[in-house]
Amino acid sequence: MCSGSVRAARGRETTGNIRCMARLATATAVVLGLLSARPPVHLFAQSLRVPYQTFTLPNGLQVIVHEDHSVPVVAVNTWYHVGSSDEKPGRTGFAHLFEHIMFMGSQHVPTGAFDRLLEAAGADNNGSTTEDRTNYYEDGPANALPLMLYLDADRMGFLLPEMTADKVDLQRGVVQNERRQSYENRPYGLAEENILERLYPANHPYHWPVIGSMADLQAATLDDVRQFFQTYYTPSNASLAIAGDVTARDARQLVERYFGDIPRGPAVTRTPPPPAQLAGAVGAVLEDRVQLPRVYDAWHTVKAFSADDATLDVLANVLAGGRSSRLYRRLVYELQIATDVVAFQDGGRIDGKFEVYATARPGHDLGELQRVIDEELRKLADRGPTPREVERAQNTVEAQFLSRMERVGGFGGKADQLNFYNYFVGTPDYFQKDLERYARVTPAAVQRAVQTYVTGAHRVVLSVVPQGKPELGVRP
Repeated sequence: MCSGSVRAARGRETTGNIRCMARLATATAVVLGLLSARPPVHLFAQSLRVPYQTFTLPNGLQVIVHEDHSVPVVAVNTWYHVGSSDEKPGRTGFAHLFEHIMFMGSQHVPTGAFDRLLEAAGADNNGSTTEDRTNYYEDGPANALPLMLYLDADRMGFLLPEMTADKVDLQRGVVQNERRQSYENRPYGLAEENILERLYPANHPYHWPVIGSMADLQAATLDDVRQFFQTYYTPSNASLAIAGDVTARDARQLVERYFGDIPRGPAVTRTPPPPAQLAGAVGAVLEDRVQLPRVYDAWHTVKAFSADDATLDVLANVLAGGRSSRLYRRLVYELQIATDVVAFQDGGRIDGKFEVYATARPGHDLGELQRVIDEELRKLADRGPTPREVERAQNTVEAQFLSRMERVGGFGGKADQLNFYNYFVGTPDYFQKDLERYARVTPAAVQRAVQTYVTGAHRVVLSVVPQGKPELGVRP
């Protein structure tokens, strides 16, 4: 589930993003090696536009159409502007639960028919949930577009008549099993949940994980679930992007035919929470079924597309973006005290966080890793990165952007990006401006970002250690 800005999404996304993150980490390291051996493409200097047309139905559904007639395929990408941040304490996990329920059949599409019909037409589909939005897509041959839109419209407008207690219970069990497999029984799987609990207060929308808690999922009633759907899964709280071998005129006719009569739905109002802050350093130890201890550092930063968001992305790349990055070179290659190291800026709609984590090699302790992490952060705060380090990070951004621009569908394809920009910055036409954010980053800007956000004074330090060995944890 790799949707997002030019850096691609990370961190809190469920139902597939774990696989995506692993692929992106590997791809970044490879790309860095390739780019260091040849001149950069310099997309920053080019004018990059993805032409589109947009219109809004009377019921509030916003539609974005991008024509690309290079191959006879089309992508349908629907964003519902609802995520786990719209949930309430004690009622978490609903947005992700609906990601599953939406595939369980609607009034005119029986259970199982959604996937069966798309497969017969040569199309595929998937869905994902973050704290800020829920996304569904279908990709397939251009002549399957009417079918894709019909299926999406039926579950938007006619899901409730087929939403039974048995279906909710079935998907509740599926999600609970997913939580066990991907979180509770996976090594280090509960680390992010523990970080969020300490980074944000209990009433903050980012305090809980997207998948929700076992207790909340179990306590959810059919009426709770229905009310959540009626509030958020409506035309006026959604945007639909269509990209590929279709004309804007044909797309409009089909959208009006299938979505035009769906009721608008209630207006969604959101009150931004107060800014989350840490009074000081917060340390915690999590005993887990792991062989090697791992240390996580997390700081509050800025939300997506804020002034320093791109700068913090570049900082993450300087720290851990490939074998020549500072922390990888020292921890993994030179000192050989860690098996891996990862850094990322995770900006959302409401807030952002910066994380670094590293896993200790056998025979080494987390204190050694933490000291090196702190040393490298102090060096960057004192002297900043080199121009070459910043350029290498910018080259990586260019390469990742080029890769996603090659496809119209899927997570991170052009249809998804149009929806992403439309939701987060208010216009689908943000491709060039997004790239320019990174082109403007300088070594001095990275140095200032370290000084401003990534300090030891206000952070969460989580040690994940083997069960029965809490003494292996490190103090902040």
